[in-house]
Amino acid sequence: MPWRVAARHGLCADEGVLFKVDPVLDAARTMAASYFDVDGTLVRTNLVHPTLFYLLNQATPGRTLARLGGALLRAPLLALAELRDRRAFNEELYMLFRGMSEDRLHALADEAVDKVLRPAIYPGARDLIRRCKDLGHEVVICSGALDFLMRPLARELGADEVIANRLEFHDRIASGRMIPPVVAGPTKALLIREHARRGGHDLDASFAYSDSYSDVPMLSVVGHPSAVNPDAALERLAHAHRWPVVHLDRTP
Repeated sequence: MPWRVAARHGLCADEGVLFKVDPVLDAARTMAASYFDVDGTLVRTNLVHPTLFYLLNQATPGRTLARLGGALLRAPLLALAELRDRRAFNEELYMLFRGMSEDRLHALADEAVDKVLRPAIYPGARDLIRRCKDLGHEVVICSGALDFLMRPLARELGADEVIANRLEFHDRIASGRMIPPVVAGPTKALLIREHARRGGHDLDASFAYSDSYSDVPMLSVVGHPSAVNPDAALERLAHAHRWPVVHLDRTP
């Protein structure tokens, strides 16, 4: 088994599947959903990696150099935004897409997934998603990444739905701004609540998985949160609350 599980009391780890041995939960499985963060949780990349792929794959070498130069100039703003919060970082990062055509962004999406995201999928990610689906869960990717990248990644992983950020376009040219609501921090929790309401899912019976302390609102909105490849702050919180800790980034 390519990953390890530390399970809290009352949870069963059946070949890595985390579920509570409870007749009420067992009866509600068809109403449950599993919500997954992506960067650091299912893949080892972050938002910068696919963005860099797009910057390096402009229509001409001159445009590529211009894009890279613009990114270097924005680097201090990105660093400051990262210190503020995840939403601010997303907003600054996606300004690098300003002026790119919608057609080109979508045309390169499958290649970006093939070359950047697919090789970075953690060994246990597909297995964990498959086991959630075996339990009858709808599997939903909930990511601050862009929707045209997350849709092909969801197909690759076997996920059912995608909650992701959307770029604003005018005359099929990206403005660099995102269409609200921005998928980050507490807004993730609100979007999960809305998804569950529309899909008829029982959040108390549902699961959520993330690597980052910034996703505590997303983890807290479900009955069964799990910390996956957690950062130090999230790992401390998980142990304090006796949440399961899953390591997809380690070999036995």
